[in-house]
Amino acid sequence: MSISLYAASVPVFKQMLKALSDVLNKAEAHASAKNIDANALLQARLYPDMFALVRQVQIAVDFAKGVSARLAGVEVPSYPDTEQSFADLQALLAKALGFIDSLTPAQIDGQEGREIVLRPGTPKESRLDAQKYLLHYGLPQFFFHVTTSYDILRHNGVEVGKRDYMGSY
Repeated sequence: MSISLYAASVPVFKQMLKALSDVLNKAEAHASAKNIDANALLQARLYPDMFALVRQVQIAVDFAKGVSARLAGVEVPSYPDTEQSFADLQALLAKALGFIDSLTPAQIDGQEGREIVLRPGTPKESRLDAQKYLLHYGLPQFFFHVTTSYDILRHNGVEVGKRDYMGSY
């Protein structure tokens, strides 16, 4: 049985980005209800050498849109990463979801052998076929940053659980 690259990517990215949006809504409501400066959550991190929440969300978006675009053979949209508020992050997620939703199964399925080049022209350049890129690189990276975003908020008292993390499927 072969895998549908589309089914293993676009719907998964959409589910998790929508869930992340909902988690961020809960975080914003938590900050408001507890009279916490929203920036305290937006700049929170799990450990000093890790990225803050804002950057974790930006990177999750980067992987969702980047992986999807590369699988479809289209240009990766460039977003400036200037988000500083919950509203900015929600707008970023909406923009990414709009892009991802524009991709069709016909653009992605059957491209398992397409060569994906990461960090071209650098000493870290690597070449992977599309299936390996998705399953062994793209999805793990994406889930790391979504999970870390969730963990930062949970660690800071936002009442979220597994159902919030998973979203609707």
